[in-house]
Amino acid sequence: MRSAREQRYGKEADAGEATVTAEGLPEWLAPVARVAATIEPPQLSRFLPPESGGRPSAVLILFGHGPSGPELLLMERAGTLRSHAGQPSFPGGALDPEDGDPEGSGPVRAALREAEEETGLDPSGVQVFGVLPRLYIPVSGFVVTPVLGWWRRPTPVGAVDQAETARVFTVPVADLTNPAHRVTTRHPSGHIGPAFLVENALVWGFTAGVIDRLLHYAGWEIPWDRDKAVPLDWRS
Repeated sequence: MRSAREQRYGKEADAGEATVTAEGLPEWLAPVARVAATIEPPQLSRFLPPESGGRPSAVLILFGHGPSGPELLLMERAGTLRSHAGQPSFPGGALDPEDGDPEGSGPVRAALREAEEETGLDPSGVQVFGVLPRLYIPVSGFVVTPVLGWWRRPTPVGAVDQAETARVFTVPVADLTNPAHRVTTRHPSGHIGPAFLVENALVWGFTAGVIDRLLHYAGWEIPWDRDKAVPLDWRS
């Protein structure tokens, strides 16, 4: 039986760029597709959306296959921004009215649109294969829907607007699972969470938390030293 999330975002419910299907994925992505179909919100984060309120948004978690094998697309926010300056993240942002219903296909359309606007990604080369439960970012009030994609036909990407995005880069999954690259950080709120030292960047916060849970439930996690901590100003 298909889960409620699969029924909501399934192929028969949407058309065109909002289609969600796990058909034809490479075998190595099968564990992530299973996670998308079965995971419950508390397994992803302790920060869950309130019963009402919050600004609907979406992010694109895009898996590709590069020279070093499976990889993940990330971007680094410009250091001059008022919030989350210099922080690596998934492409994404708030839903626009034209994206459609936040309870339906709107988050899928928003994730693809934002990725195109921020990185120059061609959405036609992306197969959306799953949608994770909505999560909450208390500091900003965003209710975030993570959208999972397979970069079936890669196209060149880069920072479209340097005032918002410092750079766009890919990270091999092997680097994310490497215990030598795994650390913890203390967030400004006092919350201690997982982080990754990869591609001359410290990936932390919401982005790192989602990656950490995906690695864990996909069975890709390798035991690592959770007592190894770095400050957010690790470069100084």
